[in-house]
Amino acid sequence: MKVNAYAVSEPKGKLKPYTYELGTLGSEEVDIKVSYCGVCHSDLSMMNNEWGMTQYPLVPGHEIIGEVVAAGNAVKNIKIGDKVGLGWLSASCMSCQQCMEGSHHLCKNSQSTIVGRHGGFADYVRGHWSWAIPLPQAIDLSKAGPLLCGGITVFNPIILADVKPTDTVGVIGIGGLGHMAIKFLKHWGCEVIAFSSNPAKKEEILAMGATKVINSRDPKELEAIAGSLNFILNTTNVSLDWNSYLTTLAPKGRLHTVGAVLEPMAIPAFGLIGGEKTVGGSPIGSPALTKTMLEFCVRHTIYPTVEEFPMEKVNEAIEHLEKGNARFRIVLKN
Repeated sequence: MKVNAYAVSEPKGKLKPYTYELGTLGSEEVDIKVSYCGVCHSDLSMMNNEWGMTQYPLVPGHEIIGEVVAAGNAVKNIKIGDKVGLGWLSASCMSCQQCMEGSHHLCKNSQSTIVGRHGGFADYVRGHWSWAIPLPQAIDLSKAGPLLCGGITVFNPIILADVKPTDTVGVIGIGGLGHMAIKFLKHWGCEVIAFSSNPAKKEEILAMGATKVINSRDPKELEAIAGSLNFILNTTNVSLDWNSYLTTLAPKGRLHTVGAVLEPMAIPAFGLIGGEKTVGGSPIGSPALTKTMLEFCVRHTIYPTVEEFPMEKVNEAIEHLEKGNARFRIVLKN
């Protein structure tokens, strides 16, 4: 199959039209005609080789919504014509301990949609059937793409940390990930405290479902909620005064990061020991949990706030993201 895509050939380069041929379809693979593709900050990191694993030319895009147009003869639970979503991962081995336990996203032989292969800034993309997540019939296709990466990234920690509807929780960083975390946690039943360094966002953040907005640069506001949070989710990728946040946790509270903080996180031991507090992190989630999340979104009408660009204006979309102007996720439409 001939694929028309947009690829970058060097760090800081522009995306340009790029055509390539998909090889023979594997027996367990599906080809997906791309309708929408979200633009994630991870796409930008891969385009600029910030993580040292980019292979050029690179076709980014891993928040894909589309229709199955071809299926191998061993594909299960998916058929031609099905509407599906494909996220950060597009294959896993299906035989290791992690896969057999249902944690396919932790498979050491998993394959990312945009690492060593081409992604969804294109008219077609290929993946293993297990990662082509069937979409609920009532879902809004135009807004669902970011749920396949950003959405599951902030939903998985709610399950991992056993967050309860009676909990008081905090979210650090109210951007592409954080705004989705607030929406999930609100509908989970939690009291949600948002940490933001931008006072201009306060009313907008409250409208998302936060109960209160704390100025993360004001020590007095942090002190006022000391010992009150059961769970804090960090969605930022910068170093912060982690001890200040640990002090806001109640005993047995958990600080969980999904933000890719590149520097070592300075966590004081006594900040954990005295209150039996823990620090954790996670990537995306399993295919089964992703399907559950999508059903939860449809039940409660939870979607990211998106800005839509036509696929041919992909460079404008990337520039919009790079300047920090996205409110709050970008979706490309084919």
